[in-house]
Amino acid sequence: MTAHRIALSDLERGTPFANRHIGPDSGAQAKMLAQVGFGSLDELTAAAVPDAIKSAEALRLPGARGEAEVIAELRSLADRNQVLVPMIGLGYHGTFTPPVILRNVLENPAWYTAYTPYQPEISQGRLEALLNFQTMVADLTGLPTSGASLLDEGTAAAEAMALSRRVGKVKDGVFLVDADTLPQTVAVIGTRAEPTGVEVVVADLSAGIPEEIAERGVFGVLLQYPGASGAVRDLRPVIERAHELGAVVTVAADLLALTLLTPPGELGADIAVGTTQRFGVPMGFGGPHAGYMAVREQFARSLPGRLVGVSVDADGDKAYRLALQTREQHIRREKATSNICTAQVLLAVMAGMYAVHHGPEGLTTIARRAHRYATLLAAGLRAGGVEVVHGAYFDTVTARVPGRADTVLAAALERGINLRKADADTVGIACDETTTREHLAAVWAAFGVEADVEALDAATPDALPGELLRRSGFLAHPVFHQHRSETSMLRYLRRLADRDYALDRGMIPLGSCTMKLNATTEMEPVTWPEFGALHPFAPEEQAAGYLTLIRELEERLAEVTGYDKVSLQPNAGSQGELAGLLAVRAYHRANGDEQRTVCLIPSSAHGTNAASAVMAGMRVVVVRTGEDGEVDAADLHAKIEQYRDELAVLMVTYPSTHGVFEEHIGEICARVHEAGGQVYVDGANLNALVGLAKPGHFGGDVSHLNLHKTFCIPHGGGGPGVGPVGVRAHLAPYLPNHPLQPSAGPETGVGPVSAAPWGSAGILPISWAYVRLMGGEGLKKATQVAVLGANYVAKRLEPHYPVLYTGPNGLVAHECIIDLRPLTKATGVTVDDVAKRLIDYGFHAPTMSFPVAGTLMIEPTESEDLVELDRFCEAMIAIRAEIEKVGSGAWDKDDNPLRNAPHTAASVAGEWERPYSREEAVFPGGVQAADKYWPPVRRIDGAFGDRNLVCSCPPLDEYEG
Repeated sequence: MTAHRIALSDLERGTPFANRHIGPDSGAQAKMLAQVGFGSLDELTAAAVPDAIKSAEALRLPGARGEAEVIAELRSLADRNQVLVPMIGLGYHGTFTPPVILRNVLENPAWYTAYTPYQPEISQGRLEALLNFQTMVADLTGLPTSGASLLDEGTAAAEAMALSRRVGKVKDGVFLVDADTLPQTVAVIGTRAEPTGVEVVVADLSAGIPEEIAERGVFGVLLQYPGASGAVRDLRPVIERAHELGAVVTVAADLLALTLLTPPGELGADIAVGTTQRFGVPMGFGGPHAGYMAVREQFARSLPGRLVGVSVDADGDKAYRLALQTREQHIRREKATSNICTAQVLLAVMAGMYAVHHGPEGLTTIARRAHRYATLLAAGLRAGGVEVVHGAYFDTVTARVPGRADTVLAAALERGINLRKADADTVGIACDETTTREHLAAVWAAFGVEADVEALDAATPDALPGELLRRSGFLAHPVFHQHRSETSMLRYLRRLADRDYALDRGMIPLGSCTMKLNATTEMEPVTWPEFGALHPFAPEEQAAGYLTLIRELEERLAEVTGYDKVSLQPNAGSQGELAGLLAVRAYHRANGDEQRTVCLIPSSAHGTNAASAVMAGMRVVVVRTGEDGEVDAADLHAKIEQYRDELAVLMVTYPSTHGVFEEHIGEICARVHEAGGQVYVDGANLNALVGLAKPGHFGGDVSHLNLHKTFCIPHGGGGPGVGPVGVRAHLAPYLPNHPLQPSAGPETGVGPVSAAPWGSAGILPISWAYVRLMGGEGLKKATQVAVLGANYVAKRLEPHYPVLYTGPNGLVAHECIIDLRPLTKATGVTVDDVAKRLIDYGFHAPTMSFPVAGTLMIEPTESEDLVELDRFCEAMIAIRAEIEKVGSGAWDKDDNPLRNAPHTAASVAGEWERPYSREEAVFPGGVQAADKYWPPVRRIDGAFGDRNLVCSCPPLDEYEG
């Protein structure tokens, strides 16, 4: 017998990660290729992708590494970061994430792999969690209606500015910002104000609104509470004067401080904004964190972003859903009031659960402790002869040390503590949940002071003004009192997760949303303290590992896209769109072409495109889409000629929103360039291009990417996202920058579009790891299998449902649209019926009625294996047979499994008088009883929820007994 020998080098190499990321193995790929009619992946993509856009060269990326090797590399990068005690403040604070939340939310794929809850019947768990978040924010701010999270404090304040202008009595005038506002917030507001013609005035309002400003007219006022300096002052006189002037007043408030201080609503504020980061969410070098906004009742229907409300299901039982403007930017487009699409749901869930975990008493204790440390810190400094600037403060102390600020900061640094330099004479020190007595002693020593904590504690009163102490209650609902034991909290989190459908259960075939594998190896480093506990304004030398990771990821994304420079600052795809359009605007203005303000957008484009264009100060002109799904070339050429001298940019999604590779994209780009315009290629569908074609090479000047789609950051139930913007060299001088971290962008940049210098830096290790694990060849193969999967699904479903659009050789790109309109016309069965019936089969529905009403857009991604693809196709084929039963009259058109879907366990356990069996209802073909996913509610009445807007936590009767 001859011994079989395997070379050591082959054994060391192991299984490539790409084989784990890509669902279908080589045998499955061969079967799929045979179905589609090709012999190899290369043959398929050669036929599907137009020759004019194909990349001639392979991606120049480092070779793929194994999972253990990549974790070791990331560990090496993490070790280059220095995590010091964070006493910088400025809206970012040390916090302690309760381990039960860390393990069971942040590290739990049942929570982090879920999609935005647009299918509410299978999202009841996270919708309840978001309702808890909204209740927490509304209670603490003293305002009745809160949204389900915004991106960060800076952009929330900018949204408040836009809301104030929209709903206020004063239609002209200025937006007045108090000088003690967080500097990054002021900068983001400036970025957002300038393109829309809003004048921002920053002034010291501690003595009131200056008369010379009042005379100019004021449509909105922004106040910080407590101030960036830590000062706590009574805002009522300024608010009253602002209201006399007809202004809408926004207060940017620290939620932890509001457990002790009179809330903004009781002070008279109309809007409250801020961040929930210090409620158990790691700083992560700046994000992701959930911003918040709460408003007076009359503004509820104008609230930007998402709002969770209460409706009823088909049985009249309570059910949660997204209400009102859940996708207004997709529906109203250039008339949208905001371009928000991605929120920060996962982080909002964490913050809300932090409040559930601690309850009002626990939050108050944390706040009192932070305040007490600040009070003792100030007392010790005063006793040592150091001037403390403010007499009233919450957790931040400002000390004046003429000419010694640098010396004090250096001395604190030697003791492992980061303080904030306000100017050469002034130092800020912020206390938080993680502050200890040892930290106070180290800070005193840095100032050259010695003090006795015990003696100071016995003699020092608190520093909160008596007239501003909170007297109203908050978080009275039982949910904030029930789960004090870890057992109870664990079971609550599990109960909510079990009500949801996420990628850990099965395929989410959402077109345009790219719900692919979020590998555990990619996720692991996010919760390492070396990445999670770093303050975004820490000295750059303390973030050497982060900055290397950021630079490498920017360079690799530039290589993938063919652009010259990438900025990672935008913390959502919508913010990436805005950043890219602002760069185009700045470029034209620098060239003296201020008249170039027209943005051409195909009618099929993502609605955020149009909303972002308006926010960037542009005028949207819509270009028709042809019957084949491509841009109507004749209409485009006519619009280019009509607006030749005013043309700023064409925004085009590629592959198109209709799921096809348009053959003439190069010609389209050339025509726009010839007319003096720029080309914005929306990167939403980049998963069909990586390794095959580069937008920066086939005509694009600028693109945003979605790291939460193509590059494996999970969707988190609706966020976090990262929307980097890539540009060619001539636009690079106009990328975002940041006032507190000069290296975050060019000096000539347009200003920050996110509060933190590198946006949601805390989740960038995910995409860095994905690219490193896959290498250039792995990324290309992933794209090819994504295209194969979409074509396989299209071919299998085509005999049963028309495939609406195809490109060259009858092929689709990475997604396909099936047309239900003929079936609806013939049978009355709607796209909603099919979507809800898929729940009974154990699936999340594809994207409904976008970009074409009455259709389903299906994107399988490369991560779904053949078994799952076939299970989905067989479910859709079985549903087609069910539709036929309705059409033939075998099932009543108003009482059938499709119209009544989804079916809950309760609905089939009671009396049954349907014209179909219980088994047909809940165990249709292929559904195994042992593996059945049971939706918690029946079909939800959306219209009822919009007519009866309720924004409060779960009803009390749910907790009786």
